Amino acid sequence: MLTKRLEIIKLLFLCYIKFLFSGKSNKRIINPKKILVVQLAKLGDMVCTTPMFRAIKEKYSKSKVYVIGNKINKELLEHNNDVYKYIIYNNINSIINQLKKEKIDFACLTSPNFMSLATLYLSNISLICVPEIKNGYSPYETKSYKILRKFVITKLHHMSSYAPREYLRLLEPINIFTNNTKKYLFCSEKAKSKINNFLKINKIRKDDFVVGISPSAGNQIKCWAGNKFAKLADYLYKKYNVKILIIGGKNDQTKVTNMIRLLDKKTEVINCFNIFNIDELKALISRLNCFISVDTGPIYIAESFNVPTIDIVGPIDYREQPPIGKFYKIVVAKRKKPELYVMNARIYNKKEAQRQINDISVDMVIEKFEELIKDLGYKNV
Repeated sequence: MLTKRLEIIKLLFLCYIKFLFSGKSNKRIINPKKILVVQLAKLGDMVCTTPMFRAIKEKYSKSKVYVIGNKINKELLEHNNDVYKYIIYNNINSIINQLKKEKIDFACLTSPNFMSLATLYLSNISLICVPEIKNGYSPYETKSYKILRKFVITKLHHMSSYAPREYLRLLEPINIFTNNTKKYLFCSEKAKSKINNFLKINKIRKDDFVVGISPSAGNQIKCWAGNKFAKLADYLYKKYNVKILIIGGKNDQTKVTNMIRLLDKKTEVINCFNIFNIDELKALISRLNCFISVDTGPIYIAESFNVPTIDIVGPIDYREQPPIGKFYKIVVAKRKKPELYVMNARIYNKKEAQRQINDISVDMVIEKFEELIKDLGYKNV
């Protein structure tokens, strides 16, 4: 803790010295050639950031879009032609050196983060835009962040508003104004071929109705009970005879195993636990007719490929990020207010958050599935 505080103090000092010589990073940029977007959050958040990349390329077709994020999101964005270069966030000094060499014209942060902002400011970027949170409290807006954001341009990020639209406001300093929040992901031909073979081996035909279910989530407070997922799968298989794929990564073994153990013996499912990389997972999800999970990364992958979803929202604010539209259903329990937000998934009432996910019944999810089937116009499921 002490080491981190000393590092923050050191970076603040370096930023003040730079400010004395260079001033603020608020210079007007008429035709930016190199644009950087920093998104350090998880997979779903990165999917919700992809509208920014498309908006940039539509406005400045010859520009190069750089992205800074974690390692797994590098895999997520592979084959996306809107992104020129992905930089994995690790050593600050190394990133500063890279950005100085690249000579970035404009950069923005999607979420308050002092270390990232200091990295950008010390990289000699002429114009930087960062969010200022309104309509709620965000623990990410630290004192050091609030001090440093005075050296750059800020745009308001309204909590309880649709986060992908709020992200787009960060591009307004370079004259990009849009409401288009369509998400974009892509997968390789190799991945598509592997998934085609996988579906063929498992006797899944093109006219089958295929449902993907992910019984886990990165944030455990969002997780719905395994016995409920099992009862849901039993119902869907028995009534609709759908093909069910159970999806999970290497950290989801307990949740996947528990769900499968609790299934009715007559219910047939295909266990896809940890057999696909991210590229292949994208290709698999793109072939589904419906994806069901709590609010976690894969549900946004499904949205990007126009796959209908049922989002078991639990304790999060359903207005901020879950897919929106006729074919994107949300399931939420009665409550006075949500406990989790995009800009605050750290400080909340754990007991109330747990209640908000536990109070969602199997019947509530089934109701949304049958509503979706009707909306899709399927008669022979």
